[in-house]
Amino acid sequence: MQSINPDVLWSMYAHTAIVRAFERSLIRVTSEGLVHGPMHSSIGQEGGAVGSALALEPGDTVNGTHRGHHQFLAKSLAYLGTKGHAIPSTGDLPEPISGLLSQSYAEILGLHSGFSLGRGGSMHLQWLEAGALGTNAIVGGGIPFAAGSAWSQQLSSGTDRIDNVTVTYFGDGAANIGSALETMNLAGAWKLPLCFFIENNQYAVATHIAEVTAETRLSARGQAFGIPSWKVDGMDPVAVYLAMREAREHMATGQGPVLVEADVYRFYHQSGAFAGSAFGYRTRDEEKQWKQRDPLVTARNHVSQRGLATEPDLQSFEAIVNQQCEAILAGFFETATGGNRMIAERFWPPTDLVDEHIRSDLSELSGITHQEDETTDETSAEVVYVDAVARSLGNALQRDPRILLLGEDIHRLNGGTNGATRGLSEQFPTRIIGTPISENGFVGAAGGLAMMGRYRPIVEFMFADFVLVAADQVFNQIGKARHMFGGNVEMPVVVRAKVGIGSGYGSQHSMDPAGLFAMFPGWRIVAPSNPYDYVGLLNTALEVNDPVLILEQTELYHAKQKCELGSLDHHLLPGIARVARTGGEVTILTYLNMVGEALAAADDANVDAEVVDLRWLDRASIDWDTIETSIKKTNRVLIVEQGSYPSGYGAWLADEIQRRLFDHLDHPVMRVAGGEASPTISRRLERAAVARREEIVAALQRDMDLAGDSRAPLKVVQSR
Repeated sequence: MQSINPDVLWSMYAHTAIVRAFERSLIRVTSEGLVHGPMHSSIGQEGGAVGSALALEPGDTVNGTHRGHHQFLAKSLAYLGTKGHAIPSTGDLPEPISGLLSQSYAEILGLHSGFSLGRGGSMHLQWLEAGALGTNAIVGGGIPFAAGSAWSQQLSSGTDRIDNVTVTYFGDGAANIGSALETMNLAGAWKLPLCFFIENNQYAVATHIAEVTAETRLSARGQAFGIPSWKVDGMDPVAVYLAMREAREHMATGQGPVLVEADVYRFYHQSGAFAGSAFGYRTRDEEKQWKQRDPLVTARNHVSQRGLATEPDLQSFEAIVNQQCEAILAGFFETATGGNRMIAERFWPPTDLVDEHIRSDLSELSGITHQEDETTDETSAEVVYVDAVARSLGNALQRDPRILLLGEDIHRLNGGTNGATRGLSEQFPTRIIGTPISENGFVGAAGGLAMMGRYRPIVEFMFADFVLVAADQVFNQIGKARHMFGGNVEMPVVVRAKVGIGSGYGSQHSMDPAGLFAMFPGWRIVAPSNPYDYVGLLNTALEVNDPVLILEQTELYHAKQKCELGSLDHHLLPGIARVARTGGEVTILTYLNMVGEALAAADDANVDAEVVDLRWLDRASIDWDTIETSIKKTNRVLIVEQGSYPSGYGAWLADEIQRRLFDHLDHPVMRVAGGEASPTISRRLERAAVARREEIVAALQRDMDLAGDSRAPLKVVQSR
């Protein structure tokens, strides 16, 4: 302890006292019903967060868990301390620190002045300036994002020494979850400057650690992945500080990740104002023993033993800090009828902002021109679809040094499993990254990398079905981050997903995920049906500051089209579909390879169909102008997709069309899609499970009563 700078030791005590006072005040208002939702108190666990945060540099980053008030405040207080806002021994908090507490209270209460406009609340605290990337309500959900932050720091370092590092805080419960273990493996393999800081408080809600794992020494998790590990008394902030100084030096010297297990104890139940013993899963004697090791008392003793303050002075300091926290928090309340406190109306966020920040306003595209394919020369060269994919990716890498590609085997096999990255690993060896088979880990790392703002990753899912392996990172994290954190972050990540329908790979490699992604409004979705469109849509996706899914149907990879790709720099903007065939009898809305199937079916059925290639599928980017113009002309609409009917994209689109255009429809909206079951390995059964031109012809001639120029009486028959 004698080696620790006195100012650091004082800050250690002062920060612990502030966090304790902050949490105590929240417990009181939670008991009054003034906190909406859970409030996970960190009282008892402050030592690990405070000690570790003070060992970090201002530019270092952290993220944390649902029980994250202490992690967020510890990093923020340490950051403000480096900016000259030290905490005086009088306990009078400088304005930046009282402002930090005020914004933190506001966020937890769900108020407009919170860091994320009240959207994140207790479990999603973020202050990017201070390096607090955001706490997370999903157990282990933020760990892959932390790898992305560390990856950004590694890539941005111009020397062998890495300027900044990342710490991801999580508990003993998360130590067993896949995202933690996948990220440990990835961080070890890539030598990322990432600290896995495990706050082992012995209980995952009410379940003791010994009940759920044979190896209760959680520091051993690191050893399994070749990660040096420390085990430390988390109730002593000095012990944690010393361990973290060593761990940070290991990371900063380029030696890769570390793991620190801090033994801590939460004095209260999972959430709320009661002790865990009140629920019967631990005893009062156990709680009493841990409280004798209270980190606030330990920090107070360290300061007193060094002669930095007397015991009465420290008691006075804590009383004043408690009073100030109570006063800051009380400022949000007024007295209601009956004498109870209530949140003053002026602090609530305006409800008309409920959908703000779901996605970008696309102002980043303001200087970009939409350019359609105007090829008319029959001498134009035929372009193979997959070659256009590889060429456009290569052009993007050449044009923008922020772009990098990651995915399984994309750096091998002469362009991955389908040749979509052919030649790129030779041309850009440090920017084509082959990943472990751990989709949850690497797509989450891509999300964290994108959120840091220095890079724009492109992720390949070998097959779209594998998105489900990474569902938490794709939907709960990447898709919700911008809105959840009040518009404070952008998420420029592109995901390429191969749709394997017709490939013979069976049920688990044949999903069309368009319908799934359409359920999550943070995502934009593009579905290129030809080489020219692929290039233009990819270029635009890479300019958009939102996550974008690019669907690639494997049947299209070897399809050819005459077109002029020129410099490969054209763009196809959101909100602009392509009318692939004009007609007056029926509007066919479709995408990917089904555009070609629909064109052929219209000819086979001798129907004057207007075929619209949607291109952009998400509800914010779809071209309603073209759809509405066409339907008002034809008064009939057929939505065509190849995949499974129950999970298909067409369901929401049909519903929306009927809401918008009911008065212009002479026939129910019809759908052509695959069957209820997923395609299987059998060639015959696979064909029976999907839709092609024959099903479209049947729908046009039978279900919609269209044959040639006839307009027979309407029948309501649902095509599969």
